[in-house]
Amino acid sequence: MDRARRRRKRYAALASGLAAVALAHGARAQTTAVEIETGASAIGLLTRDTHTPGGRTLAEGYLTQPVLHGSLHARWLHALGSLNLEGLTLRRGELDLGEWGEGYVDRRHPHAYVHELMVGTERDGDRSALSLYAGRGFVSFGSDDPMVRPFVSYPVDHHLAQILERLAVIGAARVGPLVAEASTFNGDEPLDPSTPPRFSRFGDSWAVRGTILGDRLFDALRGAQLSASYAAVNSPEYREGLGLDQRKLHIALGLTNETGVFTRYALLEAARTTDVDRGRALYHFDAWLAEGTLCRRETGVGLRWERSDRPEEERLLDLFRSARPATDLSILGVTRWTTLTTALALPDIHAGMVHAGPFVEVARLTADRTSAALFDPARFYGATAMWRTEAGVRVAAGHEHDRMCRYGAAITPSSITGHDHEGRAPSSNRCFS
Repeated sequence: MDRARRRRKRYAALASGLAAVALAHGARAQTTAVEIETGASAIGLLTRDTHTPGGRTLAEGYLTQPVLHGSLHARWLHALGSLNLEGLTLRRGELDLGEWGEGYVDRRHPHAYVHELMVGTERDGDRSALSLYAGRGFVSFGSDDPMVRPFVSYPVDHHLAQILERLAVIGAARVGPLVAEASTFNGDEPLDPSTPPRFSRFGDSWAVRGTILGDRLFDALRGAQLSASYAAVNSPEYREGLGLDQRKLHIALGLTNETGVFTRYALLEAARTTDVDRGRALYHFDAWLAEGTLCRRETGVGLRWERSDRPEEERLLDLFRSARPATDLSILGVTRWTTLTTALALPDIHAGMVHAGPFVEVARLTADRTSAALFDPARFYGATAMWRTEAGVRVAAGHEHDRMCRYGAAITPSSITGHDHEGRAPSSNRCFS
């Protein structure tokens, strides 16, 4: 039995054990000094995309976003972790036109098995809070992980609007309506789900984020957040640190409010990533996104519009893959993807502690060249307009993960879930989760 097979068996055994814990403990196990929360979730998904690479229409089914997560609060010590099993279920990637990153193109790459593992301490007051966390997780940059947002299909801007799965030390402070965060981390991206970060590169990159909480300014702005982020990332796509650096900027406005039987959610974000060679800007990649949902109890509708730039690199014999490590010479052009997605979430089916929510998503996509370039999307895909149709069911048990991108004092009322400062959901009047 080869090493890869033994590793997969160990992950599968660990997954089974943690899933049993999630089901056994449910939402919360608590003593006077220690609070433990566990949960598990996954999505069964069928996807049909027209005009995939080579002009083909493909239909595929798989288990996506299988995650086991937990948290521990023991007085001053807090810890949380997420085990992502996409390396077992999505080895070829998830069919998703426009997606890119970590050598996958037009497929979303499987995330690292250790998606999060953060340990920290916090100090809370009536109007202020301080925290310090360290481990592997989300850098203080950009918006929440799409995994905890309403739509199953990831936006094209995933690698422009988030920085995840890094070794990081993150400090945060909250005073009144203001939240400030700073991170230092390793710049290199994971090569595959099981590759550990390069420890020697820890501290070669940094990020800062500031947030204004609307509900702490005026009651009329309850649920609103305005944030701005900046990051300097050293050679993310070349593990040895000899590749192009990145300078990243992100601005977002989020809103969640609940009135009567309705819950409203909205997110507006803009992001720019600039590839830099020894201080000289080479390429700019811009993204604009607007998404929103309206829920009545467990039934909801959603709409997302996105326009994002994607670097086009040389493809391998497998047209869904590009070479890694990437170099500046591999850029063949920039494609601008415009996507309009509609979503429908249907009422959950409950069976004990397990609930399952059916959904449907339909998207129309267009791919256009931004300038004269070697890569021509019309020739490569056989068209510049495509359709994506997805249907499936979200299954979850136990505690729901609060947020993915903020820790400690930076955990604020979520523009995604409406959680309060302690991470509790306001009511069952929610969908798309």
